[in-house]
Amino acid sequence: MNVYDKTYELAKALKESPEAHDLKEARRQAEADADAKRMLDDFRERQNGFQQKMMSGEEPTPEEIDNLNKLYEVLSLNPVISHYFEAERRFAVVFEDVNRIISDSLKTVLE
Repeated sequence: MNVYDKTYELAKALKESPEAHDLKEARRQAEADADAKRMLDDFRERQNGFQQKMMSGEEPTPEEIDNLNKLYEVLSLNPVISHYFEAERRFAVVFEDVNRIISDSLKTVLE
């Protein structure tokens, strides 16, 4: 068994999963809606700035956290964006599950 071949099989299975297809379609719909695209782009920019701040060791203020959460809630009222967020969440669950399964199985090798 070649580990790289199996890795490519896993990547293909993830790419072809229903969750990936749903996410791709939800993204296409969001990008086709000018207002949704603009709001999502703004949200992602703010989210990335927030994450960069945290990665540089800065703690976000409670107000910054609250503002980002409120923005997420407002965006979720838009059906196109809400569908996109839900598809993104479902794909993330699958991806996290795969990572957990691999990590758990490698614990015996690393111990």
